[in-house]
Amino acid sequence: MTRAGPEDPRAARTRARLRTALLDECAERPLAEVGVAALVRRAGVGRATFYVHYDDLESLAVDACADVVREAVEALHSWQGRPDPVRAPAALREFFASLTPHAALYRALLTPGGGGPLGRVLHRDLRAYSLRERERAGAADAALVASAVAATFAGVLADWLHGLLDGGPAAIADQVWQLLVALHASR
Repeated sequence: MTRAGPEDPRAARTRARLRTALLDECAERPLAEVGVAALVRRAGVGRATFYVHYDDLESLAVDACADVVREAVEALHSWQGRPDPVRAPAALREFFASLTPHAALYRALLTPGGGGPLGRVLHRDLRAYSLRERERAGAADAALVASAVAATFAGVLADWLHGLLDGGPAAIADQVWQLLVALHASR
């Protein structure tokens, strides 16, 4: 969990350096093999500075991957008008394609079925966004459908990253899109 306020530009720069260093480290080795000493050396900050901003490497990793959560939420809601029930919006296809460079890190934080620290963040943010949109539209069972959308997307994403589902980025984007469109249409 980040301790410093987001309005402090120095703290924001330090956290950005730590996030970048973590992503660079994870490009070379699995998260489980990354140590705080190597990370802070790469980031050019002291060990104490790391602990001012993060409780542990996992909290830094979730923060570093938070952009993927925002991108997922935006990609799922990028369509306008009536959605194509078969083909995912381009943003959703691009989202799945963009996961490859850090797929191992995402797998470490997103367990099969959509759990894990990144899965919890993804589910929370996607459910909140979906709930707001459904309530604004006056849709029936807004909370139920928002929960189902979040769980479905997080689960499919995690299972695909873990190799439990076949298909390339475009195919899996289309398949999860079809599920989500059906969920929205069912209520």
